[in-house]
Amino acid sequence: MKVNIQTHHVSITEDSRVEIESKFAKLTNHFPQLISCDIIITKQHGQHEVEIFTNYEGVRVTAKSVSEIMYPSITAAIKKLEAGLKNRKGQLKSDLHEKPTSTKPEIASDIIQEMKLV
Repeated sequence: MKVNIQTHHVSITEDSRVEIESKFAKLTNHFPQLISCDIIITKQHGQHEVEIFTNYEGVRVTAKSVSEIMYPSITAAIKKLEAGLKNRKGQLKSDLHEKPTSTKPEIASDIIQEMKLV
């Protein structure tokens, strides 16, 4: 999976990039259809904001987290993304199952009238 990392007012070392990409390795095991993820890491007013965007089965899935420390914020955003992907996967699987059709409930008086009591 391709991981695109963009930063605003934050510098990321190569070791940090490797660590972030390793966190996404687990996602690719569970969701092999993922092709790429975009990560935007921003620091404003002492808060690190992490936004993750990806497309999964035709739907854009996003996750966002804010924390004073960058790495917990990244971890929280990845957990939220994983929850969103699981939700979407569940929706796709539920569409495969046959939906029950609603039928008109039978009324007892209709059943009695149909019975030919002598």
